[in-house]
Amino acid sequence: MPSLYCFVALGITLTQALAAAYTNPKDYAQMPVPRQSPLPSESVQQGLGPLLSKNASIFGPDDSRWSDATERYQDFAVPQVQVVVQPGVEDDIPTIVKYANEHGINFFVVNRGHSLTSTVGRFNGIQIDVRSLTDISINKDAMTVKLQAGARNYETIDVLWKEGYVTTTGSCSCVGMVGPALGGGHGVQQGVHGLIADNLICLNVVLANGTAITVSETSYPDLWWAMRGAGHNFGIVTSFDMKIYPVTVPSYYYRNYVFTDKHVEPLFEELNKFHANGSLSPTWGGAFGVYTMEPSVSTTEATIFWTFIYGGSKEDAAADLSPFDALGPVAVDEGDVPFTSISDILISGLESDLCAPSKVHITGTAGLQVYNVTVQRQLYDLYNKKVAKEPLLSGTKLVHEGYAVEGVLRGKPEDSAFPLRDDNLLMYFDAMPPPNSGLENFAFQWARETEDLWNAGEGEWRKPTTYVNYAAGHESLESMYGYEPWRLEKLRALKAQYDPLNKFAYYNPIVPLES
Repeated sequence: MPSLYCFVALGITLTQALAAAYTNPKDYAQMPVPRQSPLPSESVQQGLGPLLSKNASIFGPDDSRWSDATERYQDFAVPQVQVVVQPGVEDDIPTIVKYANEHGINFFVVNRGHSLTSTVGRFNGIQIDVRSLTDISINKDAMTVKLQAGARNYETIDVLWKEGYVTTTGSCSCVGMVGPALGGGHGVQQGVHGLIADNLICLNVVLANGTAITVSETSYPDLWWAMRGAGHNFGIVTSFDMKIYPVTVPSYYYRNYVFTDKHVEPLFEELNKFHANGSLSPTWGGAFGVYTMEPSVSTTEATIFWTFIYGGSKEDAAADLSPFDALGPVAVDEGDVPFTSISDILISGLESDLCAPSKVHITGTAGLQVYNVTVQRQLYDLYNKKVAKEPLLSGTKLVHEGYAVEGVLRGKPEDSAFPLRDDNLLMYFDAMPPPNSGLENFAFQWARETEDLWNAGEGEWRKPTTYVNYAAGHESLESMYGYEPWRLEKLRALKAQYDPLNKFAYYNPIVPLES
């Protein structure tokens, strides 16, 4: 059941529905364009500061806090931030939005600054930085947790675990909870409990006009549908309630393998048997692999690392892993860890490259149902060819995420804006050209070739799909939001109703900004 806040807000927002909704699709013509004139932080401080809570902050580039506040994971296409506003409480956010609207200033919300897409580079204006809103409150009676917008994955996992609970989270420690949730939210718990979006109960949302509402199955049900899968386009989530579950697996067994060139074909044949086209037992967290260079293994060919996560004992996992043992891996490592340490095993913990800020990432992605063994060989050979030509890109990674999907498949595709429940495997390409290397175009070409191979391997009958949270910015709307015509038609109609001026137009937007 929702928290008391959700029930109180529900009573208020039902009376606000008519006033809050926008209804004129013609207003699409008034899309915002990047603000060109300077925006002095002093003027914003004078006009907005007195309206905010005492713990709120407003500052510009000359402030010592600027670097930390504007630091991002992806340095390829960055938003042009002129002023940072840090709300002291959730109630500050409607005030900030209304101020920005009244003064013709674009606004952009940052949780943890981990977005990959180039579309954020179109922004110019005020950054609303919600990283200080980190409260995590457990309601044991209702079996829910209330998270503020700045709560991160690892914080959520740690707080819940100490109290004997888990919930669905992403797999990267430093990423926030709310961003992945708005695009679906894959993670190790999804085989049992579904996506993050599947476990939401209610969202406290600030609309484009500054109106604060609560969105749930019974309050703004149309927006509830849209927020779970395309939520970045519709509002600012200041906090949300989601389901939690008692810990039933005190320890997870993992096994890491190291493979090489000779293992490519037999490895992916066995992986297809293991995943069984989406039928992997939810006792498995999944199997996750990467192509990358590892000089201790080879200086000329990519090394293949694969990690298996099992919600149980080594003995119970042994039968499923025996075919991989039989391949004769170069090395094997294993152990048992609590759920709080799984991200470290997956090399996505706080000290990993996935949490290292301020690097250029040239990315690509695809969703698959099975591994095409021939394509995986082509990708491996392409990797070696590209690195041989440009050794500075030897840190490039081809990431393969194979979560159990039983919990995801329990959700009905039509019940939310998340359209990709039949994607069993998530692929991710990440090249990091060194500063001033001039290798961005080379990496772009490599990323597109990789995407094309992944997609071609699915066959002509299946169109390319893009997990919106992994999108690089060049992908089609249909690949992110669904090929069924009714999906984008519904999203565009809701966009016209709730955000007709396209204020939320910087994260893989349904209605792209005009050039």
